[in-house]
Amino acid sequence: MKKLIRFFVCLAFTMALAPTAWAQSGEEDHGATVEKMNAYVGFMNRAIRASDSLSRYESWVNMKKGPTGKERIIYGLYAPYDVRTEIAAAEEATGAEPKMPELDAAMTRFITVYKELAPVLEKASKYYDRSDYKSDKMQGGKEFHAQIVKFADEFSKARTEADTLLAKEKRQIDLQELAGLEKAEGKKSRWQVRNIMIKAQAVMETLPSGGETKVDLGAYDSSLKDYAEAVKVFDDYATEHPGSFHVFESSPATLLSKLRDFQEKLQKSKGDARKAANDLEWIYNDYNMMVSTSQSATMFSKD
Repeated sequence: MKKLIRFFVCLAFTMALAPTAWAQSGEEDHGATVEKMNAYVGFMNRAIRASDSLSRYESWVNMKKGPTGKERIIYGLYAPYDVRTEIAAAEEATGAEPKMPELDAAMTRFITVYKELAPVLEKASKYYDRSDYKSDKMQGGKEFHAQIVKFADEFSKARTEADTLLAKEKRQIDLQELAGLEKAEGKKSRWQVRNIMIKAQAVMETLPSGGETKVDLGAYDSSLKDYAEAVKVFDDYATEHPGSFHVFESSPATLLSKLRDFQEKLQKSKGDARKAANDLEWIYNDYNMMVSTSQSATMFSKD
């Protein structure tokens, strides 16, 4: 099953935490926490490109044997994004207050292996873009493969570990921020978007990652119920306050529909996500798009 990775709002994770809400909620150390988490989120979101590159490579290469040049289609790899700025910020954050020992250590491990793998992916991407494998009979491809295999498993494990711990820390911060928004503004447009993203993220965390294939149906059903209730509240608010959510407005319901279709298939397969792998890919795509559009969802809101 294809490896799928969710974006974080800061953690839908790219919607930055709102310092004003924290200040109004009376949290004195909110600024340092927000800055640290946003540094981690910024790096993790941009680093997804390297994961996508590996997935593309694995889609056409036998990872045990390596490329031969005789494959039916040679797709190459995606070039990773330039994340020098994000890495610098994340590295600084690992030593910054407040200390988050487990997460700080996990981020350090992920950054380390990322810096080993990303240059290899970059060079390999250009090698395939130039079709050099046609002139050297895939010799360069075999050499790159050895380097990719050397770091790929460690990279994936480090990514999963950092994702999990980041989500754990983020969940606590999200709930505090949601309470801060309600106290400062009431359950208006910004609260509605944040509430939706928190509930959506909870559903996404029940989906399989890495090499997992099974879904805990109890956890999935429970989180989906909470998300469905949040969508109804969101839709009612949107009806009562037209134009509050820009292009984001239809996204929560669209994702909910896909999640319910997926739920039906999971029930039939007793939680085996492989039976609905295509659905899962669309769910991740929709969720990641929600993360992106949530950042500007309330830019034209008048509430």
